[in-house]
Amino acid sequence: MPLKPTTTYFSPELARELITITQGKSSIARLCKQEPIPFNGTEQFTFDLDNEVDVVAENGKKSKGGATIEPVKIIPVKIEYGARFSDEFMHASDEYLVSVTKSFTEGFAKKLARGIDLMSLHGINPRTGEKSDVIGKNNFDDKVTNKVTKTDNPDQDIEAAVQMVLGGGGLVTGLAVAPQFAADLAKYQENGRRPFEELAWGGNPDKIRGLDLSVNETVAANQSKDRALVGNFAERFKWGYADSISFEVIEYGDPDNTGKDLKGYNQVYLRSEAYVGWGILQPASFALVNEADSPEGDGGEGK
Repeated sequence: MPLKPTTTYFSPELARELITITQGKSSIARLCKQEPIPFNGTEQFTFDLDNEVDVVAENGKKSKGGATIEPVKIIPVKIEYGARFSDEFMHASDEYLVSVTKSFTEGFAKKLARGIDLMSLHGINPRTGEKSDVIGKNNFDDKVTNKVTKTDNPDQDIEAAVQMVLGGGGLVTGLAVAPQFAADLAKYQENGRRPFEELAWGGNPDKIRGLDLSVNETVAANQSKDRALVGNFAERFKWGYADSISFEVIEYGDPDNTGKDLKGYNQVYLRSEAYVGWGILQPASFALVNEADSPEGDGGEGK
């Protein structure tokens, strides 16, 4: 049946399928499994035992162990994408409606994937490219203090970043790198051989030296100086979405605030919305490799 001008919600199965489409398009989705996040948010706790176990003699006195518990609140943010279509859309064949809807939702999934990275990595509103007050400091750029300045030796840079995490008692499970940094690794030579040649010609293998890997331009997007991010994505970062992802066909008004009434221009408006939340549970479990500041104030490699 033709679509009606109403708000509908993708089933949880279709919502999961949309998120599956993001795999390989989002570094965050690639390196960290998502978990459902309720609309009103969730609270995650980091639980650290402060001391080592104690040897106690028979009838001996036990000493204090201690534990540190720190809560991290994960609140979903609403993201949306919409586009205008001719109102002939409402009277087209079922096959055409299905085709347009499928193309729109797949496009939304790609924008969602890129948006997850831009928001959680850099704290920006993907559409404006500006820092978002809604996101605040809930992003890697603002929270991660372990930082390595990029040199001419990319292997050494990654090793230094890894050691920062390991030195603080953390683990490293994943690595996200910008394409140019991946190219630098591919060209790097050690004793006449290229240990990372699987990254040559735009290669993007699932793993490198035992770590989950994602090569993605979002790492250095929007003139960011980030070139690589390493850390414990498996345990010290959480993200997810609410099961309900809306799809709406709007026939009236000016839903994108362009000053053009839909009826006046024989148009309808398709809009999808989703709620996505994330939290960096332990910033010390991550480290960034950054491009050095240049006198000219040059930015990153992508926008």
